[in-house]
Amino acid sequence: MQITKPSTNRKKLFQAPGHQRHRQFSAPLSPDLKKEHGTNAFPTKTGDTVRVMRGDRAGFEGKITKVDRKKYRILVEGVTREKVDGTAIPIPIHPSKVMIVNLNLDDKWRRETLKRRGIPVTKEPARKKTTRKPKAEKTQDAKEPLQKKTPSKKPRKKAEPVQPVVKKAKRKTSPKRSSTKGRSRAKADGAD
Repeated sequence: MQITKPSTNRKKLFQAPGHQRHRQFSAPLSPDLKKEHGTNAFPTKTGDTVRVMRGDRAGFEGKITKVDRKKYRILVEGVTREKVDGTAIPIPIHPSKVMIVNLNLDDKWRRETLKRRGIPVTKEPARKKTTRKPKAEKTQDAKEPLQKKTPSKKPRKKAEPVQPVVKKAKRKTSPKRSSTKGRSRAKADGAD
């Protein structure tokens, strides 16, 4: 069931546990990596080289220095803004706005995930084997008519007609009269 209520979607997003937040950090892979690993997107991690695809810093490449799971943002090395006093602060970017150019494969779990997830692009998907028997070829020489199978069971007996069930109609009762504003029943009927 798909949830369409915006407040419920926001609640699920901001109260998500860590294993679900991890998937929210997915970013598309570059065309070369797509061919190599056989997957379209992969969760970002510190050490990945990414290219910014949206915003003022579009086209900039750098390594991910920090992944902020609480605010759903990543910090890229070199993507900074200067404050008035001259200090440079990093600009947080949403992971969907970047493209992974180079993956950090130091983690063995990440390598295994890529192997498990990756589908070889060169191979065609395996087709299901059919267990059908080949149809018998008809020849003109065969003039024998096809034999019909005779039913081995005895014919069923006709069922007896079922008598319809007649329900008794309920008696309609009029609602009870209540006394009208303290007057007695006799006065209400007109007997003075």
